[in-house]
Amino acid sequence: MSETTAGVHSTRIPDLELLHQGKVRDVYALDDERLVIVATDRLSAFDVILPDPITGKGEILTQVSNFWFGRLPAEVPHHLTGDALPDVVPASYAQRAVVAKRLKPLPVEAIVRGYIIGSGWKDYQRDGAVCGITLPPGFRQADQLPTPIFTPSTKASVGDHDENVGFDHVVDLIGADYAEQIRDRTLAIYKDAAAYARQCGIIIADTKLEFGVDEAGTLHVIDELLTPDSSRFWPVDQYLPGSSPPSFDKQYVRDYLETLDWDKTAPGPSLPTTVISNTVAKYREALTRLTG
Repeated sequence: MSETTAGVHSTRIPDLELLHQGKVRDVYALDDERLVIVATDRLSAFDVILPDPITGKGEILTQVSNFWFGRLPAEVPHHLTGDALPDVVPASYAQRAVVAKRLKPLPVEAIVRGYIIGSGWKDYQRDGAVCGITLPPGFRQADQLPTPIFTPSTKASVGDHDENVGFDHVVDLIGADYAEQIRDRTLAIYKDAAAYARQCGIIIADTKLEFGVDEAGTLHVIDELLTPDSSRFWPVDQYLPGSSPPSFDKQYVRDYLETLDWDKTAPGPSLPTTVISNTVAKYREALTRLTG
């Protein structure tokens, strides 16, 4: 078990089978119907897992996700069971682990953008479109879009890069019914969360959701929900279109990495202590603002 005062980079639960190690989360089999999911302090930037853990990040992500899952309407199923963690899970994981349903993940990253930033801004500067969706001229960096747009991508394996795809490609992958459900649900969740977060002093510029289905074919929101790892969070009082706003998310790390001579392939560079401490402070402030 890689667990030190510097953070949790990997986990170990001897009595449970490790099924999957993702960019951030380790997934264990609890029984035929349930999983134990542990959020580590790993950080992935440009689809590369960095060597240094962000101390406490996994606990913050779990608390933020649990908060948003708890706000979902009853008619929107999600993967949390609400069951207590079993005794075989180390007590040190209590704030970073959840019991979840065993579901079949769908191979789509459900991304919604409410503002024009990041790769979307680069696309727009190049060809006047974001992920193939043509937009009117005249937008500045970080401008709010007239209405949020759904810009899905493929779900890449660890170490590979996600690829932006059109809605028709999602239909080809999972069928029109699931594609339409995912698009509509993602946009609805984003709009509700963005309105709530703005009251807390946070702009959610964009976010990524993931979905899975149970044996009956019912769609569930899975993995994480509206965290600083899966979203861009900006402070309302410092938002100014025309430049990249300060953030409460891992964009802070991306901005640091952009200053390095690094080709964005593994292995990733080490992070200075100041970048690590500032990053976790930003994550913690987002949690505090959202949950009080």
